[in-house]
Amino acid sequence: MVDKSKLPSRHVTVGPSKAPQRSYYYAMGLGTKEIEQPFVGVAAAWNEAAPCNIALMRQAHAVSEGVKKALGTPREFCTITVTDGIAMGTEGMRSSLVSRDVIADSVELTMRGHSYDALVGLAGCDKSLPGMMMAMLRLNVPSVFLYGGSILPGRWKDRDVTVIDVFEGVGQNSAGNMSEDELRALEKVACPGAGACGGQYTANTMACVSEAIGLALPLSAALPAAYESRDAYAIASGEAVMNMIKLNIRPRDICTREAFENAAAVVAATGGSTNGGLHLPAMAAEAGISFTMDDCAEVFKRTPYIADLKPGGEYVAKDMGDAGGMPMLMRTLLDGGYIHGDCMTVTGKTIAENLEGVVFDTTQKVIHPATKPLSPTGGLVVLKGSLAPDGAIVKVAGMKTLKFSGPARVFEGEDDCFKAVQAQDYKEGEVFVIRYEGPKGGPGMREMLATTAALYGQGMGDKVALITDGRFSGGTRGFCIGHVTPEAYDGGPIGLVENGDIITIDAEKGTIDVRLTPDQLADRKRAFKRKENNYASGALWKYVQTVGPAHLGATTHPGAQAEKHTYADI
Repeated sequence: MVDKSKLPSRHVTVGPSKAPQRSYYYAMGLGTKEIEQPFVGVAAAWNEAAPCNIALMRQAHAVSEGVKKALGTPREFCTITVTDGIAMGTEGMRSSLVSRDVIADSVELTMRGHSYDALVGLAGCDKSLPGMMMAMLRLNVPSVFLYGGSILPGRWKDRDVTVIDVFEGVGQNSAGNMSEDELRALEKVACPGAGACGGQYTANTMACVSEAIGLALPLSAALPAAYESRDAYAIASGEAVMNMIKLNIRPRDICTREAFENAAAVVAATGGSTNGGLHLPAMAAEAGISFTMDDCAEVFKRTPYIADLKPGGEYVAKDMGDAGGMPMLMRTLLDGGYIHGDCMTVTGKTIAENLEGVVFDTTQKVIHPATKPLSPTGGLVVLKGSLAPDGAIVKVAGMKTLKFSGPARVFEGEDDCFKAVQAQDYKEGEVFVIRYEGPKGGPGMREMLATTAALYGQGMGDKVALITDGRFSGGTRGFCIGHVTPEAYDGGPIGLVENGDIITIDAEKGTIDVRLTPDQLADRKRAFKRKENNYASGALWKYVQTVGPAHLGATTHPGAQAEKHTYADI
């Protein structure tokens, strides 16, 4: 038996004064032995909102099996998820990023409220992955993360397709290049079952991060959600968290600064989502580590882009798993000196120890060796300049042209821009400026996949550029620059741009500028009047009061650097 004298659950299970609390556990069918064991929270972001999440309950039950096998007592609970594929292009998208912090908060409150000793967190859709890992770092009890798995690719006209093909099909339809019957046929087969979107979009990017940063078991992110063989990883995750209790290994022991550098390297090497540059700083803040978008940029610059994954490449997540998954990718990165091998993981071993025996497979086509990369620098670039003094981010994976200059076409929000794209009311060479979509100004920092995918569907994806203080989906491709900071709501330069201003973007040099003198910008700043958003009450109003800037992770509280105690040590 594990000694509970220093575990949180002693506050609700040990001693005569805790008889009332124990009576509740007897009411739920637990016996004396189970009450005396460590309590493990098994948190699942399960719901029926989208296929990303529907396999999580089954896997949570399997985690509980593993906890029981290792003489722990699992306590399952659920938290929310807002699914981007459903919310995209609607007012509902404002809830997406907000949900990340609500997930972290709700898991924290459940764990604190019931004095659980450890945590296994299961997540499937974009924001639920970083939200769950943020909770682990905030609580700092022994924790293991488990990805619910990606969706299998759909088949249409003898090729693999994903939901991004459907979004781009909307643009093809509006341009007259796809009939409504064809679009309906595509939508019926693009998503064949359970699992998160199948390319290297935000969910799969953050799933790769979970392994690279050491919070998930090796290869646990590889198998698609539909495979019931995933349950073996769930059981193993339950056993692993019990071992972590015995060894007293905590998330902040694992997620050091070097581990965050490993995570950023994997985002770059896989051509991952620009949202990685938002979520890693937020996770780092929970661990008391300063790791900003600038720190991500340094890692991106020195890491080769080696995984040929959609949307910039050819393959989907299932192909990545078949090629050997994260262990295969990390093998060649470690051999090339691009990641730190001495970082601890949830196995109780280091990254290098976990990779012992992994030999790079030269016959697979998905992951290139680090010595023969798709490009010598990572698939993401952080830009800075007069238009984004604190930074912006762009995914360059798969892009041929890394420079763009043109006149600004200003939109006060995504909706007006999408209408213009649908009506094909724009010109080649323009730079769309979509503002008041930042964390505060939106509020909620919406993603713009509906707009960018429609442009690609019209064959114009590489003929215009987009910049926004909001976000772009992991599925976005083309010259689409997000996270422009400071945002328009805070009086950033993006809020001062006018139609016709010349904007110049250079992803080779890492610059983004508007052709205005400092005096011209200062004059406009003096005349600036902030546009207020439409949310004066409710959760979105509360979010505006607390959220910080995107380059620091859009966090909603000071993080571990300001904490006076850690939950794990109550």
